[in-house]
Amino acid sequence: MTDEWRGWQEAAEAALYGDGGFYRSLEGPAGHFRTSVHASPLFAVAVARLLVRTARELRTDEVDLVDLGAGRGELVTGVLAALPGLAPAGLSVRAYAVEIAGRPAGLDPRIKWCTAPPPGARGLLFANEWLDNVPTPVAETDAVGIDRYVLVRTADGAERLGEPVTGADAAWLRRWWPSTGPGSRAEIGRTRDEAWARAVSTLSAGLAVAVDYAHVREARPPFGTLTGFRAGREVRPVPDGSCDLTSHVALDACAAAGTVGGEEPEVVDQREALRGLGISGERPSLALASTDPAGYVRALASAGEAAELTARGGLGDFGWLLQRVTRRPYPAGSCGTTGPSGD
Repeated sequence: MTDEWRGWQEAAEAALYGDGGFYRSLEGPAGHFRTSVHASPLFAVAVARLLVRTARELRTDEVDLVDLGAGRGELVTGVLAALPGLAPAGLSVRAYAVEIAGRPAGLDPRIKWCTAPPPGARGLLFANEWLDNVPTPVAETDAVGIDRYVLVRTADGAERLGEPVTGADAAWLRRWWPSTGPGSRAEIGRTRDEAWARAVSTLSAGLAVAVDYAHVREARPPFGTLTGFRAGREVRPVPDGSCDLTSHVALDACAAAGTVGGEEPEVVDQREALRGLGISGERPSLALASTDPAGYVRALASAGEAAELTARGGLGDFGWLLQRVTRRPYPAGSCGTTGPSGD
């Protein structure tokens, strides 16, 4: 990494996905932060149920599962493990893990490892905490009310203001994140809108889901949300490859961009989404403790995990963007060859 001033999008792209970047490390994201996938296997159970539901809606016994931003394959592995007790007999699943890092050792051979979503997939495309790692430019309003790009120094994360924001980025700010005055900041989510639209377009039919910490136009954070994570702790964002760089997602903007060949998208919180998939966090009846003590203990542990996944102020506040695609189906292709991150 050189000690130079660059826009946040360019700097984060190199820090996360360049040679020696954070997401190319062997330990993967799980070594630095805990997602819903790592919090409980119940999350994979919910996704498995969603996959089965999607196959039923498509009236097919052959369905694709595309895990976009797959980490080290934890989610897709969990879904395949959960399916035997959930899927109807005869359901065939083609599983794809899409990730910029290399295939981890010991991964289930049924999982195809890709650097981009397969074209023509028919089924469920699931992107858990992927969009927040698509780098964006950062803008700040200067003392006279002009939105300017924020430049960052690679070595230490120091910032200064650069040129005025113009063109498509300026139009995005006006529509989705207008300034609230001097000193206010925004992450320009146009790159994420475009990345999500491309991901959705790879489906021939089915359901695309993006899950992330999110905000909407009526409640944008006035100073943005850009931050870093290292070894499970939130740290100052420095684009030197030593930490994750992330910011919350304008899911309403992504929803508008991803509407292609299907129904209007839906945005709900994780609490509502998981409850609709049978993950509620309700404690088991005390009567079970006397009739089946071991079963009660198992049910109580499961309820605790479900409660964490649906908790207010925590994972339950994640946004789920659901986009159904009903275009004419065509056969799924092989893995793509371009990385999804920072498209």
